[in-house]
Amino acid sequence: MARRRDPDETQGFDALRAAHEDGPEPAADPAVVRSRRRFARRQWARRWLTWKPLLAVVLLLALAAGGLWLVYFSSYLSVQGVSVVGEDQLTAAEVERAAAVPTGEPLATADLDRIRTRVEALAPVRSADVTRKWPDEVLITLTERQAVAVVSIGGKLRGLDEEGVDFRDFAQAPPDLPRIESAADTGTEALREGALVVAALPGDLAAKVDHVDVETVDEIALALRDGREVVWGSAAESDVKAAVLADLLAVAPDAQRYDVSVPGQPTTRAQ
Repeated sequence: MARRRDPDETQGFDALRAAHEDGPEPAADPAVVRSRRRFARRQWARRWLTWKPLLAVVLLLALAAGGLWLVYFSSYLSVQGVSVVGEDQLTAAEVERAAAVPTGEPLATADLDRIRTRVEALAPVRSADVTRKWPDEVLITLTERQAVAVVSIGGKLRGLDEEGVDFRDFAQAPPDLPRIESAADTGTEALREGALVVAALPGDLAAKVDHVDVETVDEIALALRDGREVVWGSAAESDVKAAVLADLLAVAPDAQRYDVSVPGQPTTRAQ
């Protein structure tokens, strides 16, 4: 027959069982802990490899969107001014007025070709280079025309460049520039040929020229300061003609008329 337990004894056993269940767990195996950590790191590494390309794409899109906003829509890179370089006959203010650069608009969308066209319409400007000067300016670099001769047009002395373009007024003829004399009906092409002749003259020879007579494109002559005359012809082979004339002046200094219109067969005449 089974023995009945005393109530106090039952309570004792229950207390021991509870104490055993609530007691400290046995220490984890260090090798197991390290293995679990390595596993967790591998898991995170695999997740990072999966998300890394997507995050890179998102970052690039964000940067691109930010860049587009900064360049095309923000006021930080809008046109605030104009810088002019190379002006001599013109003033920077004259160039800026002609350029008519719209301020406040994005520098990236400024129409540089139109600005250049407006600047090159100025008579003294031979060419213009228009660029963006970040962060907020348009840079205009000028190459101005240089006078090689003066011509009287409509009662005014006008400067001609080496292309035969008259681009400026002179109050009086500069002493170091030859004059081009022509009839009132002389065409612009003939004047251009005369300017080409002057531009081809070396400095020492140009200093001896008082003026250039231009009748037609094929009838150009030089009047030297000492009264002698040079028949030049057209502007073709002007560099060769200049060299031939230099030789003739050296070997025939007493001649009064030199003809280099055909440089291969030059002639001189005493009277």
